[in-house]
Amino acid sequence: MHVLLARLIIAFVLLLILFPVYSIQIFVIWPWYGSVLSVELLSLLLPFNFLSLMLLWNYSSCITTDPGGVPDSWEPDIKSGDGYEVKRLTGAPRHCRTCKKYKPPRSHHCRQCNRCVLRMDHHCPWVNNCIGHRNYGHFIRFLFFVDITTSYHMAMLTRRVYATMQSTYWDDPSGLELVFIILNYVFVIPVFLAVGAFSIYHIHGLMYNTTTIEGWEKDKAAMLVRRGKIEEVKFPYHLGVRRNIESVLGANPLLWCCPTIPPGTGLKYQLSVAPDSPTAPVWPPRDPALVDASEFRLPDSPWTYANGGYNPSLAPSNARLRSNGAQRRQAGASALPPYHPDYREDDDGQGTYADGPEIYSDDSGDEVVAESTNAIRVRRGSEGYEVRPMVDREEMLRQLMEEQGELDRYQRYVPEPPSEEEDEEEDEGEEGYEASSVVDNDNIPLAVGH
Repeated sequence: MHVLLARLIIAFVLLLILFPVYSIQIFVIWPWYGSVLSVELLSLLLPFNFLSLMLLWNYSSCITTDPGGVPDSWEPDIKSGDGYEVKRLTGAPRHCRTCKKYKPPRSHHCRQCNRCVLRMDHHCPWVNNCIGHRNYGHFIRFLFFVDITTSYHMAMLTRRVYATMQSTYWDDPSGLELVFIILNYVFVIPVFLAVGAFSIYHIHGLMYNTTTIEGWEKDKAAMLVRRGKIEEVKFPYHLGVRRNIESVLGANPLLWCCPTIPPGTGLKYQLSVAPDSPTAPVWPPRDPALVDASEFRLPDSPWTYANGGYNPSLAPSNARLRSNGAQRRQAGASALPPYHPDYREDDDGQGTYADGPEIYSDDSGDEVVAESTNAIRVRRGSEGYEVRPMVDREEMLRQLMEEQGELDRYQRYVPEPPSEEEDEEEDEGEEGYEASSVVDNDNIPLAVGH
């Protein structure tokens, strides 16, 4: 993220925090109490200012605290009993190709920060920082104090509105006070709803010791279980609600709301099952279809499939026709369509030739069926086979009618040539017709005007 944009986002968040905090005290609560300092006023505003201070403290800690990175010299100790995460396909320890370092358990690479983050939860643009091992506690406390502070703020604001509805004429709020009451509601209600929903999600993750990324992994594992690909796998970092909270906020419950240093180094975490136990789960669980799959390797030729076979759509047309002709020769099938006169059927019902013709391909890519006296050229077009017999069509028709016994059944009409007398009469008739069609314009009577 650009530096200027990140600073603008942080300034916007500070505006959302500071405007309701100061405006409600200066323009709403102070006039309501008659602009006079009193014990009742202090008892109302001191807790609110304390909550606001803790909110700002944890927010600044989220921004300035480094989430934790992987040391350059760190490597997983495979021989020890400590658990370590492995790759899904190879089963080897995870390694970041960008940072060129091994990944400790629960760590991931952040593209915004351009490094691997310990126990990465997510990259938060509102703090311009990753939420990881060292600042996840500050982030949880920040969400908690936002919820408490906005609830206290809306309680004071609603109490002032209720008092206005029950007050007399001389105790009504001024116009400026009404404006700031409306502005405070507009600022605080959306923040309370949005951050409240976000807080519920992260407090649930804190109780089950699950980060946002691990929540996605648990969803994928549940999907594999539903599909019957794997058996149910227990999440290895779930130690119980109390121990899960202590692993982030510390062992002392009295200091859970105070910014403290998180326990542990972030390089290894306690597991619910011993790593050397036969029931120790492999996390994240691997899809059996991906585990059994061989490593992908690009083929030597770009015109092949992944299995090494050629793509038939990229094969030349002549080669395809030759292969088709060879298959037909092996099967004894005919290259002619069933409606062709030379088409025959053998005992198995397959098309063949009575004399066993020879099929070959010429230079033009056509399949030629050669017989003893003639040949038949077959061209495969977009709409089927085009058959061009190289024999006399009259002879083909006569042979067909003779085979079907219909040679003497029909009398073929052959027109007789006209005689010389008929030709002369036709010529005279045409000349007379042309003469009668010529009209003399001089004999046409003119119209006489009246």
